[in-house]
Amino acid sequence: MLFALLFFLIAAHALMDFALQTDPMAVCKCRKANNPLQATVPWYYWLTAHAFLHGAAVGVVIRWVWEAEWVVVAAFAFAETFIHWFIDLGKCEKLYSMHIDQALHVICKIAWWGLIAGGIVTRSGFSG
Repeated sequence: MLFALLFFLIAAHALMDFALQTDPMAVCKCRKANNPLQATVPWYYWLTAHAFLHGAAVGVVIRWVWEAEWVVVAAFAFAETFIHWFIDLGKCEKLYSMHIDQALHVICKIAWWGLIAGGIVTRSGFSG
């Protein structure tokens, strides 16, 4: 079950970042993009919506595969949303390449999995 969790966390990331991310979102989430859609919808709305979708995907996977309680699901979903927002901001600002961006996202999924697999986070909260 734990390896299934890691698989689905990474698969959900691929789904959200590639298959389901629209071209307007991919472009307009970057502050310096030159797209007419940004005249009505600011870049930070696009980036925030994108990050929230990633957070939701992480939450769904953790609830579905690991059957965690909602407080745990919400904590992982919020953490993913927050971190994904800043990782993508860095990529959009050209602080690093898309390859580094994707590596950072996968490292986050491994970190979430590690917190669970290592017993640091239980289905109902933190161990201890």
